[in-house]
Amino acid sequence: MKKIETKKLKFVNDKTLIATVDIGKGLNMGYARCPDHSEVKPFEFANNRAGFDKFWDCLEKARDAKSLDSIVVGFESTGAYGEPLQHFLKNKPVRLVQVNPMHTKRVKELQGNSPNKTDRKDPKIIADIIELGHSLTVVIPEGAAAELRRLTFARERANKRCTALYNQLQDLIFISFPEFSQVIKDVKTKTARYLLQTYPDPQDIIALGLESLETVIKRVSRGKMKPAKAKGLFEAARTSAGITEGRFSVALEIQAILDAITSSDDFVSQLEEEMSRHLGDIPYSHLLLSMKGIGRVTVAGLIGEVGDFNSFDTQRELLKHAGFDLFEISSGKLRGSRRISKRGRPLLRKLLFFAALNTVRKGGVMHGHYQRHLKKGMKKIKALVAIARKLLGIIFALVRTKQEYQEDYQKIQAAATMPMAA
Repeated sequence: MKKIETKKLKFVNDKTLIATVDIGKGLNMGYARCPDHSEVKPFEFANNRAGFDKFWDCLEKARDAKSLDSIVVGFESTGAYGEPLQHFLKNKPVRLVQVNPMHTKRVKELQGNSPNKTDRKDPKIIADIIELGHSLTVVIPEGAAAELRRLTFARERANKRCTALYNQLQDLIFISFPEFSQVIKDVKTKTARYLLQTYPDPQDIIALGLESLETVIKRVSRGKMKPAKAKGLFEAARTSAGITEGRFSVALEIQAILDAITSSDDFVSQLEEEMSRHLGDIPYSHLLLSMKGIGRVTVAGLIGEVGDFNSFDTQRELLKHAGFDLFEISSGKLRGSRRISKRGRPLLRKLLFFAALNTVRKGGVMHGHYQRHLKKGMKKIKALVAIARKLLGIIFALVRTKQEYQEDYQKIQAAATMPMAA
């Protein structure tokens, strides 16, 4: 993977062609500016291979006409719409950069003292920002890291769909059998899902009978759910306030939703297996897994979001990439509190935050650090963010030094340097 820097870069000189793109779903707006401020006026090109070839031909002609040495192509940080173009240009002799959409919004008012926003104005604004040196290079994962990024995204989408399905299920249960959730609190359990799949209506439970219900619950829960639950559920079914008209259709939908949840769970398991397989192709993945409390799914997601930890020179660059860099707003004698910028990758922050939750538990590797933050009066959420920042720094150090995690590293180092007794 190419070396990257997330700090602001100043690489535009009098031999550089600045090209920019305002990316859209179907059509993109291209623009190019030469060092003498002559320009290729904004032009449309399709978001397909023919359109990309048109854009590249235009850049080559502009570069050759002015005898320029290099091309910088910039665009706003975008979602999926910009990725095909990025991968097309990755194999061309260009430097890819991106600008923060917030910067574009603020700078555009300088042009004509107007907040006017058009597809033809935005590429010029992006070029202004690049010329000022306020751009960041684009991180495009390659190989196994690229697979891990796609797998992580797919897992996130599957989990969101599953959450939506559970919400729909709760609504339907409330209509047909509102007492069910009062007896069995968590509908995500294996026992609850089996009962809803097999006996979705209170009348189904009544027809089953109390003794058979106790037997079913004992078998499915493997004895974890006591007979009192079965009695409570049976009594709730007898006195249920659920609807009596149209309940067959509701039961049919409940079963369909449960089938979809099962399918989603199977898909997530398949994704996690693929994550484990691709982790084997990352040379330093075992170093990250050596830290107790950070599992394979988290490590796969971190590598997918970062691309390659070896591509970063400093911890500060990595924190900025995650949006964990700190800022404050102070003026005169007033000093604002320090906060994280949140201008990096949100999924990377989410993964680190949940990793922090795992490691601060009693017996976890960050439990002591977390307790010290709390004793200093830090709020729990801020303490967890501090731990997440620390975890990212530790992970970066493990990759850089090629060493596995040692919980009492400082004590071990101190003992190793102590002079031996005569």
